[in-house]
Amino acid sequence: MPLRMTNQREIVLRELQKSKRHLTADELYVIVKKVMPRISLATVYRNLEILSEAGLIGKLEISGRQKRFDYDASEHDHIYCVICHRIDNLDIDHENWSPEQLRSVGGYSITGYRLEIMGVCPNCQKKQKKKENLT
Repeated sequence: MPLRMTNQREIVLRELQKSKRHLTADELYVIVKKVMPRISLATVYRNLEILSEAGLIGKLEISGRQKRFDYDASEHDHIYCVICHRIDNLDIDHENWSPEQLRSVGGYSITGYRLEIMGVCPNCQKKQKKKENLT
């Protein structure tokens, strides 16, 4: 049975796609509430789950942290900042992949990896360098 696109669902999907970020339901709720003031947090959560089950968005569950929802439902990898918790898309050639490629990926300074790739994002690296220069 095809997914019925309610007005609420359309707004949740549109605002997530417009953000071009990997938002939590709470973060998206703040954005959606500006467009649809009477929407509840539970409705945003429910619609995000329905949209992810329908394959229209991705759902990320990284290292036991709060779920994030991906505006891009296509198959791709992610990299996670261990400091600010930012998540970025990552383009890895899976056919010719080796761990050596992770030395510097997407501008991150890699701190470790497993199935999830973790590191320090470029913004947090700049902040760390500023702190180091002040001491």
